[in-house]
Formats: sequence, C-alpha cells, structure tokens
Amino acid sequence: MARLTELRRDRLTAAALSLVAGAVIAFVSTQVFPYHSLNHDEGVYLQQAAMLLEGRLFLHSPVEGAFRPWFFVESERGMYPKYAPVPAMIFAVGKLLGGYRVALVAVAAGNVLGVVGVVREVFDHRTGLVAGLFVLASPLFLIDSSVFLPYAPTTLLNLGFGYAYLVADRTGDRRYAAAAGAAVGLAFFSRPYTAVLFAAPFMAHACWTLWRDLRGALPRQAATAVLGLVGVATTLTYNAIVTGEPFRFPYQVFAPEDGLGFGHREILAHEIVYTPELALRANRLVLELFFTEWIAGGLLGAGLAAVGIALAARAGFTARQLVVAGLFVSVAAGNVYFWGNFNILGDLEQAGDGLVSALGPYYHFDLLIPTAAFAARGAVGGARTVQSALADRASRRSARALVLALVLVSTAGMGGVTADALDAPLSENMEVTRTYENAYEPFEGGPPENAVVLLPDPYGNWLNHPFQYLRNDPGYDEETVYAINDRPFAVHDEFPDRRFYRYVYRGAWAPYAGSPRAAHLQRVRDVDGERVRLRTSVGIPDGAAGVTIRVGIDGRSAYYVVPDPDGDVSLTLLVDDRVRLRGDARPLQNETLTVEGRETVRMTVFVDQGGGNGFSYRFDLPVAAEDRELRALTPRVERCRNARACGGAAAHVPGTGPDGTFVETNLTASERNP
Repeated sequence: MARLTELRRDRLTAAALSLVAGAVIAFVSTQVFPYHSLNHDEGVYLQQAAMLLEGRLFLHSPVEGAFRPWFFVESERGMYPKYAPVPAMIFAVGKLLGGYRVALVAVAAGNVLGVVGVVREVFDHRTGLVAGLFVLASPLFLIDSSVFLPYAPTTLLNLGFGYAYLVADRTGDRRYAAAAGAAVGLAFFSRPYTAVLFAAPFMAHACWTLWRDLRGALPRQAATAVLGLVGVATTLTYNAIVTGEPFRFPYQVFAPEDGLGFGHREILAHEIVYTPELALRANRLVLELFFTEWIAGGLLGAGLAAVGIALAARAGFTARQLVVAGLFVSVAAGNVYFWGNFNILGDLEQAGDGLVSALGPYYHFDLLIPTAAFAARGAVGGARTVQSALADRASRRSARALVLALVLVSTAGMGGVTADALDAPLSENMEVTRTYENAYEPFEGGPPENAVVLLPDPYGNWLNHPFQYLRNDPGYDEETVYAINDRPFAVHDEFPDRRFYRYVYRGAWAPYAGSPRAAHLQRVRDVDGERVRLRTSVGIPDGAAGVTIRVGIDGRSAYYVVPDPDGDVSLTLLVDDRVRLRGDARPLQNETLTVEGRETVRMTVFVDQGGGNGFSYRFDLPVAAEDRELRALTPRVERCRNARACGGAAAHVPGTGPDGTFVETNLTASERNP
C-alpha cells in the first residue's frame, strides 16, 4: 500500500510539473513572442497549418509573383512548403482546440512529462522528476518551446517513442512496442534526420536484445519496426504527391544543395564549402554554447551531468542507461554532418552572432534529454551519497537537514546561473518584440476589413519574410488579403471590390537593431481617365538654399527648379500622352517623357540645406497606359535623409515634422481638355 501511495504521489507530482511547464510556456509565448520570433520559419509552419485545416496541400496564387510565401516551392500543381507537414499538423490541432498557441502549451507539457517517464524507466521516479525540472529550467526549452518551430514537437514524438520502447522492453507489452513504432514513424515524417539520430541508440539496443533473446524480443521489436516503416512509407508517399518522386524531399526541390553532407552547400543566395574542418569547428562552438548558456545551471548543470555519468559508470551502466547516454554521441556527432549548425552561428568570429543568440542551438534540442537524465542522476545520487556519509557522523534528522541545506544552496547557485544565462536571449527577444509593436501598430485592433494590403519585400519576392505576422488564409477570401507590392494593378484587377492599402515604414527592417521606428497603412486609390493629376504640397524648412526636382520614367529624366522656395512648395504632376510638371517648378532641362504600358513615374524633390546637407521627398506613382485610358494608383511617399535611404525604408508617416516638413497629396483623373 505504501508503495502504491508513493507511486501515485510521484505521478501526481509529474503531472503538476508538466502543468507548470505548460503555464510557463503560455506566458513566455504570449509575452515574449506575440508577433513571433526572428526566425521566419514560424510563418511557414503556421501557413501550412492553415492549409491543412482546409484540407489543402497546395496554395494557388491569385496573381503570379505576388503571393508566394516564404520557403514555398512553386510547381504546376501549386505552391507547397519545403517542410514536412507533421509539426504543422500539431499546430493545427491546437487551433482546433482554441488557438495555435494551445499546441505550444500541450507540447511543452508533454515534453516535460516525457522526460520524467523516460528517465524514470532507466533510473527511478525521483530521478525522473528532477530531470523534468532540469528540462523545464533550461533556457533552450523555455525559448524554443514558445515559438512555432519543429524542434519541440519532434522531440515530443521522439520522447513518446523512447518511453514506449523502454516500457515495452521492460514488460514485453506489444501495444507499447507498436506505439513506439508509430511515434518514431511520425518523428521520421516530421524531421527524418533528427528522428534517425534519436533512434540510433535504441536501434542498437534492439539489435542487442534480438541477439541475446531472438524468440522473446522478436515480436515486440517487429511491432516497433513495422509501425516505424509505416511512417517512412507515409513520408515517401507525401514526397511523391508534392514533388512527384518518393525519394525527393520538398526541401531538395527548393534548394538542391541544402541539406546533409560536406562540400558545396547552398540555399538561395547563401553558399559555402562545408568542409569537415569547418563542421567540427562550428559544432564545437554550438556544443560549447549548449553546455554553458542553454541548459539549467550552465557549466554547473553540465558538471552535474558529468557527475551523473560517473556515478552510473561506477555502479555499472545498464543497457537501458547506455541507450540514453548514447544520445550524447548520436545527436552531437550526427549534427556535424548538417551545415545548419554553421548557419545559426552567423559570424564564427563574433560571439553571440546569428540566430543562436536569440533562439539557442535548436538543432540540438534533443540533447536536453540525456543531459537532464544524467544531471538528475548526479543530483539525486550525490544527495544520497552525502546523506549516507553524514548519517555515519550525525543523527538521521541532522543529516537530512544538512542535505536539504546543501540542496537549497546548490539550487540557488544553479538558479542564479540559469537566470543570468536566460536574461540575454529574453532581453534580445523582448527588444525585437518592442520593435515589432511599433512596426505592426497600424494593425492594432485587427487588420482592415474587406481589404488588400500591399506589402514591401525587403528580403526579396516573398510573403511572410519578414512579415510572418501578416499571413493569408489559404483561400484568399477572409477579411484581409496580403500581396507583394510588385504588381499592384494585377492584384487590384483580381480583387476589384476590396479597399486597397499600402503598408510602409521608416527605417530598414532590422528589429534586432530597433528598426523600423514607425509604420503606416496608406490608403491606395485607383483612378482612371484620359489624364491623371497628382497634386502635392511639401514643407520646406526655413533657410533652405534651394529645391530641385527630378521626374523620371524608365531611365529617362526631366529636371526642374523651384525659384526662391519659402515655407512650402505646390506641384502638379500631369500624365496623359506625356509626363510633365506644373506649379511652383520651372524646367531646367527639356526631356519628353511618355508612358507605355505599366510603369512607375518617380518624382524626387531634393531640398538643399547648404553645406552638403539636405533631404528628399520621393513619390513613386504607378501608372498604366491601356488603350487611350490611363490608370494610376496613390503614390508611395518617402522622406529620405539620403539617397540610399530611399526605396522602401524611409516612408512618410502623416504629420508635420518639427522642422516644418509635411506632405499632402491628391490624385485625380479626368477627361482630356477640349
């Protein structure tokens, strides 16, 4: 009865620990990552989850070149993500249960519970609970469990496999063996190489059990193998559906030289020669960061794991303990072969550079399991050793009190180290979130209804890169549709009954550096007629030395000057069969400018403030000459401190500046004068 009561208490404690983990992740996810992280893959998985909820494997772009999401492959059947759908399926289940973040909470709780279960199987209940607490306190777990990336969900599947396998090994229960196979098959579907690295020590153990007792081990190992192969078959079937070839993975279609192996590696415009020497150097740095900054207690936690290994070795490793210890080797060695561990470091010469500074060594997420297991073994075994030694010299009560004091002191020490290690990534991510709050301020309260929002493309012709917070539903039929700003007329023709807006911001897109600083949703009107007029007034600061204007189209330019500018300048840009400027400007150079097809008329007003100083107002007016009709869209307006700042990073935000600068525009169309 006492044994049963203790077991029940341990299970309740494990459940409580998992609930705490879920609550912590709910807090971190909503408070630190409300607009998602610096890793734009989050948008890929969430877009994929939305597709799965509607029963779609492909997206179909309403306008070619204007709706391709980040990391999606274009094919004859439609666009599909380069990632396998299992993590997205898990996030989709969360959406069905109340919200995508519900999945993060459930995965985090499940991972802590899984660690407790696996470690309990190879050691004991108390060690399992300490291991679960160790994982919960690790910065890598706290950060990466709070974002929509595949590492924590895949670890959940791996832990499900590991726990079910160990229970089947202990009891001979074929149901657990089958569950182990199903879990590892899903893990393979999710991230094949990650699953193989995790499963490798278990596979070695399975071969050992077959060699030792073929008849006894074969039924359960066969059940695991068969269900695992079903997962492999499912993966190959999915490949065949989306890529046309079972052994060609979507990520290989997206970037054929991205993936495993040494030699030339490349994705998009990023390429290196990934040599074994570079691989070893990069992975040494990653492992150093893992054991010093991203586990509970940092070096103290790593030292505790080393003590645990020593204690287990002194007592004589069991085969099951060797399986968990083998994860140190398979995960660490296997990742050397993957160039992603080089990419997350950024500049190898600069400490804390790259995504690893904000999100940690996430490709080594599974390494938390053996580290926690043996750190817990070191903590529990060390406490027992100290208590036993003290019991010889003092009463049992005094020994327990001294051990408790030692535990409290060591826990406080490890807690201090962990808090210090966690402070840096939390601060960095919070700084990014504060910038995101400024950037997405125009969408506060929800995006505009029955609208199309035209987005800039600072990183190339992609949606959700970087604006992963602004995503389309798979059918492009919800209240707001997002499109790249490159083909505005074609997008307008596809959605003629919606209001159009243009999302603009000031400053380069660099959230880690506090930029952009302000953003605006600019209403975009579509006008048409035989003649288009853009009337504009701009503010000129006192003491300006002069104002010159350039009007350009398709490489041709005309120049104007404003004599004696004072306070403000009013201009009218006329577009019919020619492009010319009226108002306060006088021509400096006669150049006939005409519009043919769909082009952009650019007007740049340079304000010379003397001494080599000045700034520009820039107006980019999309126009289209179709038959004898002209169409035009509200221009994009920028106020640029220098020429290099123009082009998307210097948007004018409505209002009057402290130096008297302002912009007013009015776009109209009319019939040609008789």
